Amino acid sequence: MAWNEPGGGNQHDPWSGGGRRKGGDSGGNRGGGGNNGGPPDLDEALKKFQQKINGMLGKKKGGGRSGGNGGGGDKSRSAFTLPGLLLVVALAVWAASGFYLVDQSERGVVLRFGKFQEIVTPGLQWNPPLIDDVRMVNVTRVRSLTQTQSMLTRDENIVRVEISAQYRVSDPANYMLNVRDPNLSIENALDSSLRHVVGGTDMIDILTSGREILGSSVASRLQTYLNNYDVGIQLQTINIESTSAPEPVIDAFDDVIRAREDRQRTINKGIAYANAIIPEAQGQAQRLIEQGQGYRESVVAEAQGQANRFLSLLSEYQNSPETMRERMYIEAIEDVFGATPKVLLDSGDNAPLMYLPLDKLGGKKSGASADGGDAESLNPRVLNNLPSTSSSSSANNRSSNRTSIRREGR
Repeated sequence: MAWNEPGGGNQHDPWSGGGRRKGGDSGGNRGGGGNNGGPPDLDEALKKFQQKINGMLGKKKGGGRSGGNGGGGDKSRSAFTLPGLLLVVALAVWAASGFYLVDQSERGVVLRFGKFQEIVTPGLQWNPPLIDDVRMVNVTRVRSLTQTQSMLTRDENIVRVEISAQYRVSDPANYMLNVRDPNLSIENALDSSLRHVVGGTDMIDILTSGREILGSSVASRLQTYLNNYDVGIQLQTINIESTSAPEPVIDAFDDVIRAREDRQRTINKGIAYANAIIPEAQGQAQRLIEQGQGYRESVVAEAQGQANRFLSLLSEYQNSPETMRERMYIEAIEDVFGATPKVLLDSGDNAPLMYLPLDKLGGKKSGASADGGDAESLNPRVLNNLPSTSSSSSANNRSSNRTSIRREGR
């Protein structure tokens, strides 16, 4: 028989030390010294646990004792134990369901009984379920909105504008609580700002060079509207995708745009030509100005030099009038006859004054034949007087020349 077999005693129990249990109490009361010093019996422990569960559930097994208490006490205690256990389990489930995780790109808006409480940051968070309502808002994602509208310009023309806006959430609480539909609010604000700006601009500016100004004006006005609405939205960019005239007149407006482009191209060519020719003309004008200034300075300097020379001659003339008169006469005659290629000869008092072209006679041999006619046509009388004139002494020549020059000058 096994050592722990029921009904056979515990004679072979290795922990009992050879002792025996006393009594036949099914409630598990130990004897005086039969099980001292050893672990409890496994079957007995399972029976006790089963009895406790039955007592909590209100069941009663047999008519024996259960821990020395009466039947009335077990009923009253089991009536409160089951609801308490259920309450503990419900509280544990409620507390465990309050944990949640906030992503890095999100913020949590906490509402306690419908009233704003706080904004939770990324990480593991806990809020009491059924009391707090946590709504997640992505604050890093860039949202986009596109609209295509036909509207009236300042010059009473209809233009079709396609515009797109990019924005993100800057204040999660205002974004969730201040307006019912933030997307509808920004659509209405974008439409209002676009119509206001287009209504104050001419159509030709919208279709051509005014698109950048149009986009910046719409962006500033739209952000002002969003701040006044306090919707917690920060505008990122505004892009004017396209601007066009209505379909029936789009061909005519294309012709107008091409004509304006040609006009602007012609203006640019004229400006380029002006930029090329004006500096050249300015350079020529500056050169003429500088030449005139140089001529003026040279004339003034020459006049000043002549005046100084005249003053110096005047002082000398005042000291010796006859000498200076003779000297000035000789210098004047030298200046006059020094520039002419002719040679003057005085053949006598009664003879006419003849001239001899010595520059041609003294030319190269190649030109002798060409000038031969002139040499032969000379007066023989002049040719006969040449040797006698050349053989005279130098003193007589100087005196005769001076006399002839003086006579001729006088």
